[in-house]
Amino acid sequence: MIFRRFFAALGVLALSLPAVPAQAQSNLGFDAYLQLLIARARAEGVSEATLARMTSGLEPNQRVISLDRNQPGSSSGSGYPPLAPYIASHVDAARISGGRSARANWSGVIRAIEREYGVPGEILVAIWGHETAYGAVKGGFDLSQALATLAWEGRRRELFASEWVALMKVADKGYARSELKGSWAGAFGNPQFLPSVYLRLAADGNGDGRADIMNNGADALASIANYFRDAGWREGLPWGVRASVPSGFDVSAYRTRIVAPTCPRVHERHSAYKTVREWRSLGVQPQRALGDDVLATLFQPDGAGTPAWLLTSNYRVILEYNCSNYYAMSVGLLADEIAN
Repeated sequence: MIFRRFFAALGVLALSLPAVPAQAQSNLGFDAYLQLLIARARAEGVSEATLARMTSGLEPNQRVISLDRNQPGSSSGSGYPPLAPYIASHVDAARISGGRSARANWSGVIRAIEREYGVPGEILVAIWGHETAYGAVKGGFDLSQALATLAWEGRRRELFASEWVALMKVADKGYARSELKGSWAGAFGNPQFLPSVYLRLAADGNGDGRADIMNNGADALASIANYFRDAGWREGLPWGVRASVPSGFDVSAYRTRIVAPTCPRVHERHSAYKTVREWRSLGVQPQRALGDDVLATLFQPDGAGTPAWLLTSNYRVILEYNCSNYYAMSVGLLADEIAN
């Protein structure tokens, strides 16, 4: 789930390694290219001790290259897999039970985070559940090796080089290399942050002066909350509610014109935003309380006669975490189940 977010969020960056033309970089062996990465990190203030321990014995990981090259591209067709089976497999009894237990176990911490950040605890826990199964599956790739390999391989060189340097800055905060493990694409910790996201948004949830998203649940939950607040979460507003749609209602007549530059297809099946009052006038009825002046988009992903939702601006905040309607809907629905 993290990969789509990674490539969308970093697609606008173009940070090149200094003084060496791209063509020359492409012809370098791994060891020579690594020296360029080290020089860049050193120039950005990373300590020699950190660079030494994070690059000792480093060599390319062919498994990482294979995984990157086998990533599917964006579909050019108009069809979408149905949402319902995805929800059934991602909002299942185990994930709901695990989420309720996590919310209960961290209740005191969550209440404090809710007060500080304004993001509901069930949303934070649902993200945690989707990303790492509440900390059980965080990835086992050596992040220094994975990111250096991907930068050297060159398909997205500037993006991965930037993240490798960011990882060195994370390591410079005193984290052991053995702690800095995660996905092949560089995301790590309970919330699966990229190193650059960690540097920008990781938060100390327990007041010990560190933001240890790898080992500390309070820090992980506070960091997710900080991410959501930064992305524009509006306190007190639900992410969305189920809605009843009149028989024969043509959702496509109200399609949105929004195109997200870094995720162009995610809004294709959404309607234009209207107030709940306007939707009511068209016969669309929210099945839970939602203020008449709230702007919402109508989403009926599996077609006429299937479940529909009115989605608020907070749904778009979930999309900032992972630009997929399947992901965002399953997070929202899991959060609702955790809260019940």
